[in-house]
Amino acid sequence: MNYLLHICIMLAIYGMLASSANLLIGYSGLLTMAHAAFYGLGAYVYALLSLHFNWPFWATLPCAVAAGALVGWLFGLAALRFRNETFVLATIGFQMIVYVVLYNWTGLTRGPYGISGIPHPAVFGCRIETVPQFFLFAAVMFLIVLGISVLLCRSSFALSLKALRDNEAAAQTLGIPPRRQYIRAMIVGSALAAIPGVCFAGYVTYIDPTSFTLQESIFIASILLVGGSGNIKGPLCGVLFMLILPEVMRFVGLPDAIAANMREIIYGLLLIVLMYFRPRGLAGEYAVK
Repeated sequence: MNYLLHICIMLAIYGMLASSANLLIGYSGLLTMAHAAFYGLGAYVYALLSLHFNWPFWATLPCAVAAGALVGWLFGLAALRFRNETFVLATIGFQMIVYVVLYNWTGLTRGPYGISGIPHPAVFGCRIETVPQFFLFAAVMFLIVLGISVLLCRSSFALSLKALRDNEAAAQTLGIPPRRQYIRAMIVGSALAAIPGVCFAGYVTYIDPTSFTLQESIFIASILLVGGSGNIKGPLCGVLFMLILPEVMRFVGLPDAIAANMREIIYGLLLIVLMYFRPRGLAGEYAVK
């Protein structure tokens, strides 16, 4: 039972990550490869404040969100001078910088040794320690982030981002300022990405830089490419596919000697078939014929 609840907790965490990245990748058309950096920022802010200063969860969460928003704003000011491929390269560079800082600033982050003994979050005086308790906690946090995402995606702000994504020049003629809107999207997306970081650190009680690498950012972007972006259901479908399928493959009766490699091959083939028949993702926006 705890195994299934653990999978559900990870689904909630990645659901929050995908929903926050959707504002940038899906609505703004900004293919970012640095989302794991803000995910890790939230985790480290929670770990350091709760472990070294004994700050409660209700105080560390706003600090993590504020840190994500601030760094997202600063990064947006620099990276949004670029477009298309150069913007992607800028996000890759930022992701690598954050990883190097986390890995080498041993006085603060303990580098490759990681931070252990991170306190579980406590809500209304109740310490969330068991897997069932954390499942409820993660579900509530996921619903909060999803609710914020729904409100944003139904707002005029999201419509302006879609207009910029589809035709930036035409959107400018309507009075939509590209740079300001993109920076706002970067701030909101980065702030929301810090929330699952807090949840992850509080759940596993140990973090190190290897959980927030470029590979993790690519995985988050892949969730949106597989599930579809620019709507609410696409990221959720992508999370289910990308997280549930590997777990299902564990139960396929393959010989132990080739099981791991065959699972990867089958997984890759399924992704290729999916991209062939559903190039915009499982729940992407398709024209009605």
